[in-house]
Amino acid sequence: MKHLRGLIAVVGGSVVIASCSLIGGKKGGKPTAINPGQLSTATNLKYNDEETGGFQVKDFQGQPDAPNTVFIEGGRAVMGSYEEDVMSYRDNIERTVSVASFYMDETEIANIHWLEYMHYLAKDSSQEVYQAALPDTLVWVGKLAFNDPYVDHYLRYPGFRYFPVVGVSWTQANNYAKWRTTAVNQQLMRESGQDLPEVPAGGRIPLESGVVIPAYRLPTEAEWEYAAQALIGTQWLEEMQTFQRIYPWDGHALRNPYGKQMGFFLANFKRGRGDYAGIAGRLNDGALITSYIYEFPPNDYGLYNMAGNVSEWVMDVYRPLSYQDFDDLNPIRRDGFLDDQKFYNSDFEKNPQGFTSLVTDKARVYKGGSWKDVAYWMSPGTRRYLDQDSATATIGFRCAMIRAGSNY
Repeated sequence: MKHLRGLIAVVGGSVVIASCSLIGGKKGGKPTAINPGQLSTATNLKYNDEETGGFQVKDFQGQPDAPNTVFIEGGRAVMGSYEEDVMSYRDNIERTVSVASFYMDETEIANIHWLEYMHYLAKDSSQEVYQAALPDTLVWVGKLAFNDPYVDHYLRYPGFRYFPVVGVSWTQANNYAKWRTTAVNQQLMRESGQDLPEVPAGGRIPLESGVVIPAYRLPTEAEWEYAAQALIGTQWLEEMQTFQRIYPWDGHALRNPYGKQMGFFLANFKRGRGDYAGIAGRLNDGALITSYIYEFPPNDYGLYNMAGNVSEWVMDVYRPLSYQDFDDLNPIRRDGFLDDQKFYNSDFEKNPQGFTSLVTDKARVYKGGSWKDVAYWMSPGTRRYLDQDSATATIGFRCAMIRAGSNY
């Protein structure tokens, strides 16, 4: 009888566990997003009951992995430049903020990625949409320089496949992010065995499906700067960090201090006047123009070329006082709120004699130094701006994405 009671107790215990699983999967019967159970804890009605038309709760195993992205754990950081403000702009005064966790492309978007985009636009979109997506290859042209070969070859020649796409405006980069979101989510739906829904123009695949990712987009300025600093690599005890960083790597130097790569530059930049790559036989960064998107060591988040190679578009509208104005949690400047463009005398037609500024609601921030910039601009806190419909041979981009369902 003792053995029988023990067996009954075990069986009874398993019955209790089984009954708890109707409510949730964790020990104690608490529901979770991944295992909500079979019954509503608010009404006791069944989920997914076809007979009664019960509320549909799709299977969910967490946010799917998004191609080419790495996870950036959020937290507190100090935005602003730790370099001397040699430009005297005073537009990046230090400010403590907190940034929520997100995902970011580990590399800049490359020529091959853009050519893939144009291939599908040619198949599925109008000629007008396709033409609007073409990069401006004339950004390579210089009146007093012979860069003409890059006009025809840089985007399309196979040898440049994994070099960062340039000649792309902020507007074009945003359109790419929208297309990429749809393309990736359609593939995830196919892999899950679910039917592809009808998506209206400008719409989205329903997030409720449980198998799709949030939207790709340009990172905010705060996200980009936070990811570039990668201060996760400087922590040694609790919330203590040993030092801040002038560049996305440790120290004040531009060369690798360790191992077999000792003495080699850590980024693709312009060392000095007229010096883009060093001398033949001992090239310093090995690139007169842009470089392979995986060329230099990644930072402590696993992100490549967060300094040098190409500068990168971010989401924010530029204002000189953004660092003082915006919120200290997930900051962004979307428009001229509290700092209207009319105060900058930026309308040439209305004020041709007093035209003094390029600051408008279409002036977008770009971050990080490029192959054509000196080292100063590789400090994550430095910032510049350009009209959202302009493009250059020195600006590219990478995408970011929220971490959905997270409170940190």
